[in-house]
Amino acid sequence: MLIEREAPGGQAGTSSRIENYLGFPSGLSGGDLARRAVVQARRFGVELLAPQEVCSVHVEGPYRKLTLADGSEITCHAMIVAVGLTYRQLEVPGAAPLGGAGVYYGASITEALSCENQTVLTVGAGNSAGQAALYLARYAAKVIMLVRGSSLAARMSHYLVERIEQTPNIEVRLNAEVDAVLGDDHVEAVVVRARDGATETVSAAALFIFTGAEPCAGWLAGVVKLDAHGFVLTGPQVTEGGKRPKTWDVDREPFLLESSVPGIFVVGDVRSGSVKRVASAVGEGSIAVQFVHQHLERLK
Repeated sequence: MLIEREAPGGQAGTSSRIENYLGFPSGLSGGDLARRAVVQARRFGVELLAPQEVCSVHVEGPYRKLTLADGSEITCHAMIVAVGLTYRQLEVPGAAPLGGAGVYYGASITEALSCENQTVLTVGAGNSAGQAALYLARYAAKVIMLVRGSSLAARMSHYLVERIEQTPNIEVRLNAEVDAVLGDDHVEAVVVRARDGATETVSAAALFIFTGAEPCAGWLAGVVKLDAHGFVLTGPQVTEGGKRPKTWDVDREPFLLESSVPGIFVVGDVRSGSVKRVASAVGEGSIAVQFVHQHLERLK
């Protein structure tokens, strides 16, 4: 059973373009990849429970009991947590009221088409921001990238930086950030602040935000061990001085992708120390399934 709060694919599912995933040399949208994944999972007999949210989990002997948002419970012997991250909200005046009305986290085809032949701004300097800027440049008259740091190359892949530099309707503003978002029912302008404190009001139809993300692991706090940033510790990370955690009640060492509770495996971006790439998350999921089989075999 796959339990999904919103839509399969998470952040990857909302990505405007994924170009470094094996087998798709021309790239594809995150939504397309997620749809293909759902079709494939159902073909193998997966039951998809969505939209539904897991609120908590508790351990009873060999069982792990999930409590869902509607109060129902699901009991299992093993579970794989692949909840990923949630976009960090932009805390500036005017941003929250205009969420979904010109202020967006992610850039899908719907938002891109609504900005056709207009000026839009992006915030962020990671690969997601770069991919979104290139995607939006196909529709918008102008894309202004706001980068807090002094270099676009510090956090972005080289191939993206090159393509952005070669795209005439993308303007990169370094040492700049959003000071406020203006508009009544929809974004009309964005106040941009430079490092020296000077501000400029830029007319824009939309603001796309890619300022990082936070792990969706709050519901696991107090059950499994988390690091200082809220990511789930796995494998060798869960031991202290070579000793197994107090929550460890089986006679074996934790598997590589296993949390501090036996039978709870963690993959993808929510895992402490993970590589934030789609291919890495998929690979970890495949590995975790093998560990699930080994865990279940030992329960017999």
